[in-house]
Amino acid sequence: MTEHDILTDAERKALNEVMHTPVTARQSLLIVEDDQLQRELLAEFLTEEGYKCLTASNEREALALLASDDSVGLILTDLRMVPHDGLHLIRKVRASMRASLPIIIMSGDAGVKDAIEAMHLNVVDFLLKPIDTQKLLQLIAQELGV
Repeated sequence: MTEHDILTDAERKALNEVMHTPVTARQSLLIVEDDQLQRELLAEFLTEEGYKCLTASNEREALALLASDDSVGLILTDLRMVPHDGLHLIRKVRASMRASLPIIIMSGDAGVKDAIEAMHLNVVDFLLKPIDTQKLLQLIAQELGV
């Protein structure tokens, strides 16, 4: 601390830690993707960006997580999954107690009909794979208010 400092060394250290802590969401992201590698890569990327991620490989797992974990604040789901696609999952979520959850849908081979149906189900956005990670981060931050 010099004679012109307003902060003590301890206060400066505390302020520095707060200023350099990555932005994190209080809410979790639920990633629903049947391709294990893509699911793990997306979860790893978003975790490195400061988000807590839960993952599910299908609709059944996703609905079970939604029922048991109130921290989920946003769903990222693939369109093409077996046995039920992402649109089926979205319909189930919209008919549940978690109907207002923001949902982003992702696909590598979506048609216009799929995109229109997704928008009618009130999704935040429909992202084509490969995912534009900067756009994804912007959407997540916007929806979670971080």
